[in-house]
Amino acid sequence: MGFFDRLKSGLTKTRDNFVSGLDSLFSGFSEIDEDFYEELEEILIMADIGVATTDRIIEDLKEKVKEQKIKEVSVCRELLMDTIKQQMKVDETAYEFEHKTSVVLMIGVNGVGKTTSVGKLAGQLKAQGKKVILAAADTFRAAAIEQLTEWSNRAGVEIIAGQEGGDPAAVVFDAVNAAKARKADVLICDTAGRLHNKKNLMEELRKINRIIEREFPEAYRETLIVLDGTTGQNALVQAKQFAEVADISGIVLTKLDGTARGGIAIAIQSEMNIPVKYIGIGEQIDDLQKFDADSFVDALFEKREEEQ
Repeated sequence: MGFFDRLKSGLTKTRDNFVSGLDSLFSGFSEIDEDFYEELEEILIMADIGVATTDRIIEDLKEKVKEQKIKEVSVCRELLMDTIKQQMKVDETAYEFEHKTSVVLMIGVNGVGKTTSVGKLAGQLKAQGKKVILAAADTFRAAAIEQLTEWSNRAGVEIIAGQEGGDPAAVVFDAVNAAKARKADVLICDTAGRLHNKKNLMEELRKINRIIEREFPEAYRETLIVLDGTTGQNALVQAKQFAEVADISGIVLTKLDGTARGGIAIAIQSEMNIPVKYIGIGEQIDDLQKFDADSFVDALFEKREEEQ
């Protein structure tokens, strides 16, 4: 199965409820009235798209229907897809860090696939001919350093690590200096994600940021938050908490290969105005791909019979 087919199957759970709801909506209404919009609102909220984002989508849809003097309910489906695609478009400049000497900070709670995403991204950049160094700054989670070391071997990139339980900021300091000395193109830092111990975690992230700013001010900065696509609205809550202390520039949405609640991608991008830059759908090194709004929305809206 290709990436798009696996994405489609990963979004099955969201799509089955979503599409069947849309199908009955579009076949059950003969005119576009307030009842139609109310029912559509309910379907979008149930798909984890969230209240604020749903309001925005419906307002946009109403405007287009009025402007284009649309009377047929069926035309609304295409308009709805276009509206969501427009909201989720990722600008070409979103991947600027790939073309500059940069430091990428990977943040997010434990268990979301952060270390795996670091490894996959390193593998992709190495395949582009970049010199990549990894910093194992998640020193608190047992086996995080071993896991990242394994990924560094798989990707064929260097890793800078300290001791388990050591100071993460010290690891980042060493890694920044190694990156400068070895003229690395990209330094990717894995960080700890203990959100239950929020105060310490956030202080740690601030300290890491200060070190990068002081030691490597000329480096382009990219901060990616890794979120688990199966957790729905909880992922949005996490993103908001991390945004309090980190200047998040992009989202990596993982685990879209199982019971993913795909609507959350739309909600996060819309509510936080932070683009989803990568999506992950498996364990292989090439199972992390740049986000494509058209493919994602098509996979979300596709009818079951078209998949046969």
